[in-house]
Amino acid sequence: MNRTLKVALLCGLAVTVASCGTVRRVMPFGLGGQKEEVAKATEGQRISILEFEQQLAPSAALSGRDFFLPGPQAATAWTQPGGTAENAVEHVIAAPEFTVGWRRDIGVGSGRTRQVMAPVVADGGKVFVLDGEAGVTAVDAGSGAVLWKASVKSAETDRGSRFLGIGFGGGDGGGGFGGGVAVGGGKVFVSSGYRSMTALDAATGAVVWQSKTDLPIHGAPTVSGQRVYVVDVDNQLMAFNVATGQQDWSYRGITEPARIMRASSPAVSGDTVVAPFSSGELVALRASNGQPVWQEVLSRTSRTSALSEIRDIAGRPVVSRGSVYAVSQSGVLQSMDLRTGQAKWSLPVAGVNAPLPVGDVIYVVSKAGELTVVNRENGQVYWTRDLNEGRARREGGFLGFGKRTVRPTWSGPILASNRLVLVNSDGEAVAFDPKTGQQTTSVKLGSAAYIAPAAYNGVLYVLTDEGKLVSIR
Repeated sequence: MNRTLKVALLCGLAVTVASCGTVRRVMPFGLGGQKEEVAKATEGQRISILEFEQQLAPSAALSGRDFFLPGPQAATAWTQPGGTAENAVEHVIAAPEFTVGWRRDIGVGSGRTRQVMAPVVADGGKVFVLDGEAGVTAVDAGSGAVLWKASVKSAETDRGSRFLGIGFGGGDGGGGFGGGVAVGGGKVFVSSGYRSMTALDAATGAVVWQSKTDLPIHGAPTVSGQRVYVVDVDNQLMAFNVATGQQDWSYRGITEPARIMRASSPAVSGDTVVAPFSSGELVALRASNGQPVWQEVLSRTSRTSALSEIRDIAGRPVVSRGSVYAVSQSGVLQSMDLRTGQAKWSLPVAGVNAPLPVGDVIYVVSKAGELTVVNRENGQVYWTRDLNEGRARREGGFLGFGKRTVRPTWSGPILASNRLVLVNSDGEAVAFDPKTGQQTTSVKLGSAAYIAPAAYNGVLYVLTDEGKLVSIR
């Protein structure tokens, strides 16, 4: 291609992905910034096309009505990326002071060809984290002292990732990023972008077993019973035996290479595994043999956003009280019956975070930074709050030209000690009133955060994009 065509293609790519928070982090020269302001063609009142299309509005029947939230409970373990195998944790006792206790550097942060994506897990007095280069670190949950370090990357898998061109082009690290950690039975289970599933000894970090996979794994694992479940980049759900590492069964969904860089993970409830795929499929299978039970597609095409064609279910599906709740990047928040997959209600919400069922309601955060509270039984909306109100800023440009309006992206929420807590790309952990959505307090993390907090023994833990673990007490 000649130089002019290359520049045209790069500009087209930048426009296409401009509103995607995850891709925005890896675009060079600030090309991925979110540009909200457009040239004014005519005089008159501006009407939001997006709001007109989605028509998500509070229910008049719920106006002014209160809803029930349970009291906080102690979180004595956070063994899965979503806290439990069902990815459902309602209200925890954590961070009552809401101040930073300590910060620890745990390894390699995000870069041009690597991403810090793995949620934090904790058990047995230790917190376990995965950095941007498949390095696992165990730290003391109280003091933050590093107890051991291990790597699940080998020279062979590193060469393979470079050859395959995984990530955004070769260079530092080869792009074998992604994956996650889960804890169970004295083992730390680690999925990796370097095409492996590994079990480490939780006490020492020694390798118990390692199973190679055909493709990288950017999703985080979920361990339940005798199996650990994980989805690779080709939308293949794999079940590994926790004792031997042998693959018991697998299920292949529809291949869809376009995805959001988040480490989603399956939900497991009893003998049912609910797996999210980048195709927008949500599939329930028998945990014992991998036989499909039901399938739903959470996909919605938008006339105003080409990114709606990315159908990824990047947030974890959540199982709570016999229902499955999930939200897709393309704009569907849906409640389904766990046993049959029958849809109970659906709303036009585009999100990349797991919904949070608590008491009578579901909390969900959209890509646009809107926090919405939904009645869990009928899907009616109590209220919606713009988390970015007052946070927009002008950035970029050259010599005063080409500046754009940038708003932070949000991850979470978690309900901790009567605060609804989220983290954002501005490097803040922010607490909101769970009944009204009004901000109550915030703390500075030191750098951007794209992974929801985890709660353990009265503390919130946040892993930042620079590879630093932050304790909020």
